[in-house]
Amino acid sequence: MSAEQRQQTHHSRQPVDDLVRRLIAGQFPRWAGLAVKRFPSGGTVNAVYRLGDGMVVRLPLGAGGAGDILLEREWLPRLAHRLPVAVPEVLGAGEPAEGYPWPWSVYRWLPGANPEEGALRDPVPLAGDLAGFVAAMRSVTLPGAPTAHRGGPVAALDAATRAAIEELRGIPEEGVDCDAVTAVWEDALRAPEEDGPPVWLHADLMPGNLLVDGGRLSAVIDFGCTGTGDPACDLFPAWNLLPADARKVFREALDVDDATLRRGRGRTLSQALIALPYYRHTNPAMAHNARHVIRAVLGEVLGEG
Repeated sequence: MSAEQRQQTHHSRQPVDDLVRRLIAGQFPRWAGLAVKRFPSGGTVNAVYRLGDGMVVRLPLGAGGAGDILLEREWLPRLAHRLPVAVPEVLGAGEPAEGYPWPWSVYRWLPGANPEEGALRDPVPLAGDLAGFVAAMRSVTLPGAPTAHRGGPVAALDAATRAAIEELRGIPEEGVDCDAVTAVWEDALRAPEEDGPPVWLHADLMPGNLLVDGGRLSAVIDFGCTGTGDPACDLFPAWNLLPADARKVFREALDVDDATLRRGRGRTLSQALIALPYYRHTNPAMAHNARHVIRAVLGEVLGEG
């Protein structure tokens, strides 16, 4: 698929404001008079709308996101009181209507701002907050857990990662050292897999799914990938957000062993390598973070950061 086709596809799936108003009026008439305003987001799975001052509406942009909405409805109420920061609270469970084919939800609005890689106010305390959240997720023992979206073996990502590297070889203007990232990826493949039981994960700890207030972690959002799997999956912030000194604090707080570190670094790099060629023309936020991850990973392995 060409970049132009991708962009057209993304645009054609985006719900319009009038649809959101009709859905609210039809299913939650008590909120029908509240203002509806599209909220700018770098996310790729849901369209996000403010509803009045205290709520937010999330509508899947495609069939794949519908399952995420249902997953959150089931598990967020069970997870919320077990976690050290706020998580989304479902206030309304929307159903297909008005020609819109998927479930959707109304959540309580959570204040805060997304942290920006390279511009953190106080990265070391934030690293401690993030480690506390990950540790709390790992300590959850709820039965019947789903499998996390990214929770399987590293080798399951191999074909897609190598295909992305080859695609990046054909985009010299991105300046990716494809031999160097291949070496990091192959090191992750050689790392021993986790030999303990799977743990609970958020499994999508991107900056866009974190909220900070005064430089400290105040909330974690978008639990559509949550479930159990390899603990390395929740090490993403080490490279997609934190500078080297805070990265060290994050790892030490979680007592990350060498094999988990290598898998976590490889998983984070894999996501960035796949995202960069796909989103470089259609989603500036995702592409920017992918470039940051590649620089951070290569800087670390080359002893530069």
